[in-house]
Order: sequence, then C-alpha cells, then structure tokens
Amino acid sequence: MNFDFDFALRIVPQVLEGVGNTILVAILSFVGALALGFVWEMLRRSNAVVRPMVQFIIDAIRSTPALVQIYFLFFVLPSYGIVLPALFIGVFGLSFYYSGYMAEVFKAGIDAVPVGQSEGAKSLGLTWWDTTALVIAPQMLRNVAAPLGAYAIAILKSTPYLAVIAVPEMLGSAMDVASETYRYAEPMLVAGVLFLALALIAVVLVGKVERHLGIGAPQR
Repeated sequence: MNFDFDFALRIVPQVLEGVGNTILVAILSFVGALALGFVWEMLRRSNAVVRPMVQFIIDAIRSTPALVQIYFLFFVLPSYGIVLPALFIGVFGLSFYYSGYMAEVFKAGIDAVPVGQSEGAKSLGLTWWDTTALVIAPQMLRNVAAPLGAYAIAILKSTPYLAVIAVPEMLGSAMDVASETYRYAEPMLVAGVLFLALALIAVVLVGKVERHLGIGAPQR
C-alpha cells in the first residue's frame, strides 16, 4: 500500500481533535508530578523513620514502567470495586510515575542550596515551613528549572500511553482514523509530526523560562 500524502493532509483535522486533551493531560500531569514529587522529598527529609519508607516508594515508582502503572489503575482496580474515569487515571498515572523523578530533581536542587541559608533562617526564628517556602524554595527554583523543563517535555511525549485506556488524545485520534480506514502509515505520521511540533514549542517555552531565570548566563 503506497503512502497517500493527500489522505494524510485530509486527516490532519481528525487527528487534531485530540490535541486539546493531549495538552490538558500534559499540563495537569506536570503540575501533579511537581506537587507529589515535592511532597515525597519533604517526607524523605522529615525524620529517620519515614525516610526509608519514602525512599522505597520513590525507587519503586522509578523502577516500574509507566504503562504497567496505568494498566494497574485501569484494569486491576475495577476488580476491587474501584472504577475511575480514564482521563483521571491517565493524569494520575503520569503524575505518579514522574513524581519519583521530580523528587530526585528536588533533592538535587535543595542539596545545592548552601546549608548556611537554612541555618540562618532558623537562627532568625523562622518555622520549618517558612524556611522551606521563603528561603529554600526560591533558591532551589533556579537549580531545578532546567531538569523540570526536560521532564515537562518527557511528560508530553508520554501522553500517547493514554491511548491504551481509550483517552481521546492525539495518538488515540490517529488510531481511530487507522481503524476506520485500515491505513496506518498516514495517521501515525501525522500524529508524529504534530507531537514533534508540540515538543518544539515546549522546548522554546522552556528555553524562555531558563533565560528569564538566568540559567546558562555567564557568571560575573
């Protein structure tokens, strides 16, 4: 079967029907991974009793494929009477998976902040929360912006996992076209090109954030 460029152009609007869900899932998953990853790291730093348990959770998250986790949430939980919307499972699944990596990013970012900063905050009578929110977090942001941007793009490229649980993102839309027409080359190419375009846009946005924070600027 020869590749039909005219057919590929005609199906672009159909594949684009899933772009809204793709962007929505990527944004929500990124925010969820950020929040949960920060919680993991704060718990890991809390006390000697909690630390090993949280470390085990983080290692388990990072050592298990994202698709396996999503499959578990979508296909196994209903066996125990827990039925959740596919979109929620997709967002939570990606958030949960990438939270393990975000925790490591936050760990590196916090460790890069001089110890004297937190000691100085304590000497001024600031609470643990005030020290974290007002002293550590702002300085950590510059340290973690670049890797967080990379993971934001990685999350965007992971949204096709949700096609297996019938979330209508771009790959799912492309698969719908393929199943209706029995032509797979054109829908897959269109989906790939559109994902490339979104990824390039994300790279540009991440670059703007990095420049705004002065990352990579020459030190004086």
